[in-house]
Amino acid sequence: MILMAALSLSAQDYPTLANGSEAPDFTLVNTDGKQVSLKSLRGKWVVLDFWGSWCGWCIKGIPQMKENHAKLSKKVTFVGIDCRDTKEAWLAAVAKYELPWLNLWAGDEYKELCQAYKVAGFPTKLIIDPKGKVRNTTVGEDPAFYTTLNELVK
Repeated sequence: MILMAALSLSAQDYPTLANGSEAPDFTLVNTDGKQVSLKSLRGKWVVLDFWGSWCGWCIKGIPQMKENHAKLSKKVTFVGIDCRDTKEAWLAAVAKYELPWLNLWAGDEYKELCQAYKVAGFPTKLIIDPKGKVRNTTVGEDPAFYTTLNELVK
């Protein structure tokens, strides 16, 4: 069952990015205040998790993401991209839920970033291959995402 929190975007933004398309680059701040770009993560598989501390389904999915992070972190860089939170709320959530992966804050740029990635709801997770190509997009909290991830990174 796929469950998500809706985001107000126009109908044309609901289709996901095509598999094989180039993942749009971005540069966002991490929890240490340093800038991190998507391009700097090339060479490994990347999971982008668009989420927010206000999103119940995002929070419910954290345990499964932690399990997969523990199992796959040598092959996959997990990246949480917080949207629609204040910086303080984001940092508090990262600490409260003890998120062990790379955490980035979209700040005021979240709308543009969500449009670039065609995020229609939260959470939205993408699998990016080592060359920077989108290999999967899953909108909502769906356990099948991790089945796909495990198959791709064998």
